[in-house]
Amino acid sequence: MLHRLTRLILLVLLVLALDGCGYYAQSIRGQWELISKRQPIEALLADPQTPVALREQLRRMQQIRRFANVQLALPDNGSYRDYADLGRPFVVWNVFAARPLSMRLETWCFPVAGCVGYRGYFDETEARAYAATLTAQGLETYVAGISAYSTLGWFDDPLLNTVMGRSETRLAGLIFHELAHQRVYVQDDTAFNEAFASAVEQEGVRRWLAQNGGEQQEDARFRRRQNDFVDLVTATRDRLAVLYASELPEAQQHTHKAQIIGELRAGYAALKRRWGGYAGYDAWFSGPLNNPQLAAVTTYRDGVPAFQALLREQGGDLEAFYRAVEALGELSVEERQARLRDLSAAGLGHTATLKKSG
Repeated sequence: MLHRLTRLILLVLLVLALDGCGYYAQSIRGQWELISKRQPIEALLADPQTPVALREQLRRMQQIRRFANVQLALPDNGSYRDYADLGRPFVVWNVFAARPLSMRLETWCFPVAGCVGYRGYFDETEARAYAATLTAQGLETYVAGISAYSTLGWFDDPLLNTVMGRSETRLAGLIFHELAHQRVYVQDDTAFNEAFASAVEQEGVRRWLAQNGGEQQEDARFRRRQNDFVDLVTATRDRLAVLYASELPEAQQHTHKAQIIGELRAGYAALKRRWGGYAGYDAWFSGPLNNPQLAAVTTYRDGVPAFQALLREQGGDLEAFYRAVEALGELSVEERQARLRDLSAAGLGHTATLKKSG
């Protein structure tokens, strides 16, 4: 508790010292807003003025939070024990960027998170202004509103109004995902961190539903649609990566790129028909579609089979799994990637066997 109080005092001092001084100032002000607007969930549950629907969601949230700690061995700290209403639909807006003929995201380095493939802003206008400067430099950019936010355990993260529209199962998955980042986080390896947290999220949701029942069918539909969408985007990303690595002249690469993007749109139209008209990804497809937009989606799932295979190696023991993940994080980048490739091959082989037997 004392170290978090010390961090809070430092944050206040930084707000005063850096007020109006660029990117880090807006980050600190945004974090201060989260802290200053949070209210204890226990107090909101006891308050008769709290709307009934919100009270029920918060009560269920407490059960999810307890499950994360007791059943998933995730951190038992102050995160997600408070609630904050920011009065807007997203907590931050992330700016992603890549070169027109490259699938590699540009990266930015920060004191706590290390080097990551995006730059976050608590104000949408500032995010789009920064994206415009990158566009002027010849980069493709993508600005995404983000409903969830984590300080990786640096502060006690509150539950936000920006995520409360989710189903109970998706909310549980979000909490498991963000707490997983607090359990294990490797600086400068976004793909590793997101694949690990996504694997914990999926396993956590599976165990939550097995114990609590509820929305199994709806969750299964959501996961199938999500997997269909990411499969489609990943296939497109891979085709573009092959194109960019070819020796074709740049003008021809741009022409083929436009054709591939067109086929991505046609593929989505086919998915919608298969889904019976479900339009949940229409907003994502409403923009121009470019390299950073595709790369931002696929970063979150690449490598998940490797972590699922690692969990099976540990016999489903999550504590042993986390220790194994920590050990992976201590390897050199080359050693870690080689181990993940081996695990991924095992994981994909296991999935193929399950599909064949099913």
